[in-house]
Amino acid sequence: MSEDILEDGPLVLGEVRLGSRLLVGTGKYKDFEQTRAALELSGTECVTVAVRRVNLGQDPGPSLLDFVDRERFHLLPNTAGCYDATSAIRTAELARDLLDTRLVKLEVLGDERTLLPDPVGTLEAARELVEQGFDVLVYCSDDARLCARLAELGVTSVMPAGSPIGSGQGVLNPNAIRIIRELVDVPVIVDAGVGGAADVAAAMELGVDGVLLNTAIAGAREPLRMAMAMKWACAAGRQAFLAGRIPRKLYANASSPLEGTIAGAGPA
Repeated sequence: MSEDILEDGPLVLGEVRLGSRLLVGTGKYKDFEQTRAALELSGTECVTVAVRRVNLGQDPGPSLLDFVDRERFHLLPNTAGCYDATSAIRTAELARDLLDTRLVKLEVLGDERTLLPDPVGTLEAARELVEQGFDVLVYCSDDARLCARLAELGVTSVMPAGSPIGSGQGVLNPNAIRIIRELVDVPVIVDAGVGGAADVAAAMELGVDGVLLNTAIAGAREPLRMAMAMKWACAAGRQAFLAGRIPRKLYANASSPLEGTIAGAGPA
């Protein structure tokens, strides 16, 4: 059988085209060597980097960027740790100048305890960065109207949280994700909250365009094994969505019905 049936288009984020729909963060690993190995095993082609938390060359010593192959991975700098629009915009501008990329993952957090996105600050910063020509991927809540407003501003992708950052709870409100998919015409990437491979597969089966995660791999008992699991789960969930699942029914439906069988042959 031809493998063409399994072909899928790329995930397009501005000028970047990705074969893998799994985006992976670089924090919380025990060391840079483990980070590099996990990224390779995950199959990702896009790696997030927290600009405010990495050594970009000003200080002596190893830098995370020494362990990320720019020929293999696209860098997605993020504004993690920013709690207002002004600091998020400045961080994005710094990332663009230092890393030579238009991509930015915008995060404007509301408070340190919940790490939930601040919707007002997020809209303000998104508007400014789009006007500056950034390809803006926006971490946001799963509020469908907020995602619609962000898409109207011209962001490259909306990234609703499945559940709070690092919580491992998976996608708590799948119906909200489905509605967001219907309302926006930009890629939807579930960002934050997944804990295991089943969470990634379930998110992809909702029809989202990708999943971004970090803690689910870095915090696992065996991060490298989990990185491989996430790669397979993302691919499986995507194929399952494209294939189209059977409808849920209250009663049984025989898999080998009497009607429609080949003449002379009984049910299996």
